[in-house]
Amino acid sequence: MSALTLAIVIAFVFGYACIALESVIKVNKAAIALFMMVICWTLFMINPEAYMGTTPDGVMAAVSEAIERHLGSASTTLFFLMGAMTIVEVVDQNGGFNFVRTALKTTGKRTLLWRIALMTFLLSAILDNLTTSIVMIMVLRKLVSKPADRMIYAGLVVIAANAGGAFSPIGDVTTIMLWNQGLISAEGVIKELLIPSLVSMVLPAFLLQFSLHGQLDSADTTSDDDTEDELTSRERKAVFFLGVGGLIFVPIFRHLTGLPPFMGILLVLSVVWLATELFYAHLRKKPKSGGWHNRVSRLLAHIDMSTILFFMGILMAVSCLEEVGVLTGLGRWLDTASGGNHYVVTGTIGILSSIVDNVPLVAGCMGMYPLAPTGDMAIDGIFWQLLAYCAGVGGSMLIIGSAAGVVVMGLERISFGWYLRHISWTALAGYLAGMGCYWIERTFLF
Repeated sequence: MSALTLAIVIAFVFGYACIALESVIKVNKAAIALFMMVICWTLFMINPEAYMGTTPDGVMAAVSEAIERHLGSASTTLFFLMGAMTIVEVVDQNGGFNFVRTALKTTGKRTLLWRIALMTFLLSAILDNLTTSIVMIMVLRKLVSKPADRMIYAGLVVIAANAGGAFSPIGDVTTIMLWNQGLISAEGVIKELLIPSLVSMVLPAFLLQFSLHGQLDSADTTSDDDTEDELTSRERKAVFFLGVGGLIFVPIFRHLTGLPPFMGILLVLSVVWLATELFYAHLRKKPKSGGWHNRVSRLLAHIDMSTILFFMGILMAVSCLEEVGVLTGLGRWLDTASGGNHYVVTGTIGILSSIVDNVPLVAGCMGMYPLAPTGDMAIDGIFWQLLAYCAGVGGSMLIIGSAAGVVVMGLERISFGWYLRHISWTALAGYLAGMGCYWIERTFLF
């Protein structure tokens, strides 16, 4: 490894460490990721001829082409995320998720636990796991008054959200990345990862139910009746089915048209936008009404752009490591150390994803291992499907290991230690059981 390559690696590792310690250093990880990206590529430009395999006269054109290629690849994921986040925000702000609270109401603590687990699992397969976690915690606050019980439910929400996102091509950022790059297909990942993901949720739910006893206090009875300044019940349901149904339609759209997934998500966003504009037509004479502020043009300002910029910084920094050959070398080393056992490699990545962000881990693997025409590294091969499962489900083992865990930690004030003592061991059991289930599927069924 040359001194320049070593400098790029050090810059990346230092930036990565700062991202992992965001809660300690109190600096937004998006700022760090962008700075890390620019530093890596700036160091690359000190001697680009060493990496590009071209003459000094043609090196600038080659570098520009490489950056534009990587940026174009990253943009497909970024536009998909922006569209999906906007759709979910529109559905939420217009009361589309009110039915979730009604569907979950019960007096039995264990009954509620299973309802929460299944609803979170299903919603996170359609929405992203971060949004699903927020929705479910808000619902729990209406249904469970005792904080000690609510923490148990919240821990299960983290597990179920990550498990539900692992088998869906649109349920987690990492699966979106793999799907966008053509490493997994919607049909393959749903067919082969549904049962392992379900097992990784069901086993922890079964274990956690023994922590709950008795009946719940009376549930919140807040009415969802319409007011003259809001959408009607029928219009709210229409927004929900257009938004959530549209997200389900995206894989079908890709299959029918061959267009990349972000085109499908932008189609759904445009349909939801048009529908809500028509619904709010009768409010245009009431500029002070609450509903007026829930139009898509205003809700666009609520999108978390720092998250989008973080992903861009991470993906482009990883692409620099790919250009200098670091990822390829690391991939060869992992293969040698594991004896070519994909379960060991991806299982290790899953455990690491409980400590550090799974986005750069998956991005790094995408750069380390090339897509093969056949075998374990082909589309829907064992390696890519295991990577989708392990990176998604593995983040549940620590509360800081996933976006869902971090947001639940903040909303319910769950400590790292409490989660480690009460939830982590169930998440680990589910993680290993799911991997075993996948091995059985691949050995005896597929």
